[in-house]
Amino acid sequence: MGAVLTIFQKEFRSYFQSPIAYIFLTVFLVLVHGLLFWATGFLVIAQADLRDFFGLISIILIFFVPAISMRLWAEEMKLGTMELLMTFPVRDWEVVVGKYLAAFAIIALAILLTLPLAICVALFGSPDGGPIIGGYLGALLLGAAYLAIGAWTSSTTSNQIVSFILALLILLIGSLGLDWIRQFSPSWLASWLSYLSLRTHFDSISRGVVDIRDIVYYLSVIGFFVYLNVRSVESRKWS
Repeated sequence: MGAVLTIFQKEFRSYFQSPIAYIFLTVFLVLVHGLLFWATGFLVIAQADLRDFFGLISIILIFFVPAISMRLWAEEMKLGTMELLMTFPVRDWEVVVGKYLAAFAIIALAILLTLPLAICVALFGSPDGGPIIGGYLGALLLGAAYLAIGAWTSSTTSNQIVSFILALLILLIGSLGLDWIRQFSPSWLASWLSYLSLRTHFDSISRGVVDIRDIVYYLSVIGFFVYLNVRSVESRKWS
């Protein structure tokens, strides 16, 4: 795990050595809080409820996670540094996991920087703590699943824009698309679509109901796409 930690530290520092992390964090926080206060009427309704807040985060992550993940591997291939990276005495999976964890740390930081809002709601209201804790847990799991998908698409192309579009399409279909199709589907199919939907499990956790099946679902999605990421990197190394 020493190699994973080394790669994680190198990749995490690289985000802050360029404007990427600062731009991502600033835009994310401004957009989340701006939409919450002005689009949902959060201050007007004066309710100690963050349901709309977590709903906004789940949608905004669909667009922001591909923006972070698109450079993970596409940039390495475009600059020709992927071959150099793979000559280091580390295993492929260690590089993949290290880069993935560094990108996830940025996403987790963005989500956790919204904690002051939850603290203010708790201080000035009497919210149910379960949905708030569940909302943050669900947002972290959802972001991790989105990132695993985005990291895989980045490993399939040297074009960052192509990677962004592919990841965005998959996330839109896997969340909003399946939810929309489910409304017009027979009950037996709707139940399958509900289980496959990335946002259905988030909605369940954000209500404060932490079901082990939802956790297993997200861990399975993360593991599957990280595995695909490793195989994609391996195939490019030998091509």
